[in-house]
Amino acid sequence: MSCALTATDLCLGYGGADIVHDVSLELPAGRISVIVGANGCGKSTLLRGLSRLLRPSSGSVHLDGEDVHRMAPKALARRLALLPQSPLTPDALTVRELVAFGRAPYRTALRRESSEDHAAVDRALTATTMTSLADRMVSDLSGGQRQRAWIAMALAQETDVLLLDEPTTFLDLAHQMDVLTTVARLNAERGVTVVMVLHDLNLAARFAHHLVALRSGEVIACGTPDEVVTAQTVKEVLGLDTVVIPDPVTGTPMVVPAQADATGTETLGGAA
Repeated sequence: MSCALTATDLCLGYGGADIVHDVSLELPAGRISVIVGANGCGKSTLLRGLSRLLRPSSGSVHLDGEDVHRMAPKALARRLALLPQSPLTPDALTVRELVAFGRAPYRTALRRESSEDHAAVDRALTATTMTSLADRMVSDLSGGQRQRAWIAMALAQETDVLLLDEPTTFLDLAHQMDVLTTVARLNAERGVTVVMVLHDLNLAARFAHHLVALRSGEVIACGTPDEVVTAQTVKEVLGLDTVVIPDPVTGTPMVVPAQADATGTETLGGAA
């Protein structure tokens, strides 16, 4: 199995204090990888390191065999797109104008928007089912629509690798499913390699081909959802006693908290 992104002995942090410690990863090409773990465990920090947004204190990151820190910024931006957590939308911008920002890596002072840029924007709008909303103001969109517009902007870069930092934050379940289904369709139809940070283990298990579980900046487990989402691993990562059962819709692992009722008797998800 080929790997789009690899990290070797990666250490990352802020102000001289490492948050991610000696992480080595191989993220498969053409698949959806999801990084999971408790709040503050280093998920977003790891994603920032993979994207070159954060320089490691030690270790390296390679994209298709090339060290990302030795690549020219525009060359990297033509091969890897990053959508950060909760991006701020400029005022008075239409969806099409937002998506067009994704073409920035292909422009120079002498090269303005071309017919190819317009075509790439149209392809990104179509892929995210946003064509009918292209002339709407981004500020007027629902949360799910706005997130799809941002994903379209990243897609307009037409990279082989797409990194998404918690793309479902602050969305209700319907909009979460909308965004993740869009991402899954892009992966299936275009072969885009996706690396996401998600909080919800059940959604991660449903949509991921490959999972990476972090605890305190270290990789506890990685592999398929069936390999990673076990009661033991969830206990190690989240400190929570759970029962893992098949999702009744997809058959993927589904985590159900095991709670104790008032008498101290173990119950499944709080049900007697």
